[in-house]
Amino acid sequence: MGRLTGLDLVATPLARVVRAFPLGRFRDIAHGLPLGHPLHPLLVQLPLGTWLSAAALDTLPGARREARFLVGAGVLAAAPTALAGWVDWAELHAEQRRTGLVHAVAGTTATGLYAASWVQRGRGHLVRGKALGFLGLAAAGAGGMLGGHLAYRQGAGTNKAAPVPHLVTDRWYPVGRLEDFPPGQAVRRMVGEVAVLVVREKDGQILALADRCSHLAGPLSGGRLFDGCVECPWHASVFRLTDGAVVRGPATAPQPSFRVTVRPGGEVCVAPSDTM
Repeated sequence: MGRLTGLDLVATPLARVVRAFPLGRFRDIAHGLPLGHPLHPLLVQLPLGTWLSAAALDTLPGARREARFLVGAGVLAAAPTALAGWVDWAELHAEQRRTGLVHAVAGTTATGLYAASWVQRGRGHLVRGKALGFLGLAAAGAGGMLGGHLAYRQGAGTNKAAPVPHLVTDRWYPVGRLEDFPPGQAVRRMVGEVAVLVVREKDGQILALADRCSHLAGPLSGGRLFDGCVECPWHASVFRLTDGAVVRGPATAPQPSFRVTVRPGGEVCVAPSDTM
């Protein structure tokens, strides 16, 4: 799915539209920043849970009103679920957006079928309403399969900085001499297999974070430094230099931070922090 480049004709301009939505600080909530992980997979449980429950009731006699209520509740829950999904989708790589676009089409199809099912049930056309519901469940299932592929095969929404604590041991690593770090500039160094961003503040304090952004592994050392933070050059996630906390999404997971010491003679060394 990610190789279908023709989907870019729709995905690329649509992503620009989604990024232009005037969501303000709500955008970070939609990304899931307060949770520390994406919000969309959590919200997905609401429409899927109600629709699965409605399907179960549709196999039993005497539960027409309850099944219709669940169908309608799922349609309503699909709206915030889709919004969170679109906000995340707009900040993905091109091949991920292609898969995500088809995933969204499946979800939209499921929602439309369930909305039609709710209407038909209200008009007393129970058999037609049930049929539309089961078709909607099939579409939702196909969308869920694509969502799993997007997350677990293509890596959308996963914390790209999670391996860092497993790749460095708890010891001091030399990364250069004091004069190698001009004040106010980002410098990239390697600590074993891990790229590290080292910043010497104008007051002389030296700070270090894992260089690859937790969102989609963008190089933070190529980003903008301001107000004690670094902005990822790829999708504009902002992290605090002192501890790696996320100040602004789309990233939801913090950057692993490193302790820093300057040895006699001016050698700068870093070590994994206790919170990594």
